[in-house]
Amino acid sequence: MSTQTPAAPAGAARRSPLLDLPGAVAAEGPDAGVAWHYGDPVAEQRALVRGEAFVDLSHRGVVRVSGPDRLGWLNSTTSQALAGLPAGTSTESLVLSPTGRIEHDLHLLDDGEATWITVEPGERGPLVAWLLKMRFTLRVEVEDLTQGWAVLGEPSREAGDGAGPVWVDPWPGPVPANEGGAADTASYAAVPTPLHPGAGRPWREVLVPRAELTARTAGRRPAGTWASEALRVEAWRPRLGLETDERSIPHELDWLRTAVHLHKGCYRGQETVAKVHNLGRPPRRLVLLHLDGSSHDLPARGDEVVLAEAPGRAVGRVTTAARHHELGPVALAVLKRSVPVDAPLFALAGSAAGEQHRPLAAAQEVVVAP
Repeated sequence: MSTQTPAAPAGAARRSPLLDLPGAVAAEGPDAGVAWHYGDPVAEQRALVRGEAFVDLSHRGVVRVSGPDRLGWLNSTTSQALAGLPAGTSTESLVLSPTGRIEHDLHLLDDGEATWITVEPGERGPLVAWLLKMRFTLRVEVEDLTQGWAVLGEPSREAGDGAGPVWVDPWPGPVPANEGGAADTASYAAVPTPLHPGAGRPWREVLVPRAELTARTAGRRPAGTWASEALRVEAWRPRLGLETDERSIPHELDWLRTAVHLHKGCYRGQETVAKVHNLGRPPRRLVLLHLDGSSHDLPARGDEVVLAEAPGRAVGRVTTAARHHELGPVALAVLKRSVPVDAPLFALAGSAAGEQHRPLAAAQEVVVAP
């Protein structure tokens, strides 16, 4: 069964010239427009792990915010502390709804003159519209640069050579405080940061002029999104639009660790973030599912997860499924917090599409501790 993800928002697809490379197989869903793999996804994963390949992410949106008020403005409208962000520092911030639900995920880098932001395919239009609406009389300019700039993903934590903006993924954090002192984020994971699987996944996004995309990658080994998504799942790294839905709050996905500052000034959604962190617990929790490898089947996003002892009642849903080069078939899923951590589970492949479902035995690895 295909491991492809759901349909992309209208207008999100932009065909990459790297789909003309030998062996390229186009991705579908939110990764439409770039390669799913180039003929050998297992070897491509291993090449990424060794730091010998790149991933075409040229379908991501690129937005630039300039003007002297930009960092203070972004600080007041998003979840991360940005007012004192040093030039060249990569970070991550969320745009939340008034009730604390996740609306946008910003991969953010300030170069001292402007703030560069990359976002999921299809998100740049809504994000730019929202930013322009929130600008008021402040000295900021918002530009959608997706037509002229493309993104490449690479397994590295280096900031780059100055040839273009480079965003270094802070996952799994913690994000250093911008103005000195200890980080002011929180972890909901079941393991300490040194043992977190994301600590072994260096990652960065390199911004290149779109016209130079083919030349800048000539002679390098490409890997598809099958490979990068499998490594993301292994690292417990949430992705907007896959791990999130209209109800998602950062705590459920352990996203406070890199994207939310807990004691900065007010921003939209802060009340929910503080209330859940200080007084309650998130209603759902992210898990990694190790799936039965005897079948060639994989669940799709939205497929139900049920208790083995009560297969008629859904206790969660699959968010991303992948075939990992070492772990085999795995998936991220969001479950009800009350599900016992040792409960045997089934992922019902085909249930989201209304097909006759195919139960796959699933053992959960705790990501967000209940």
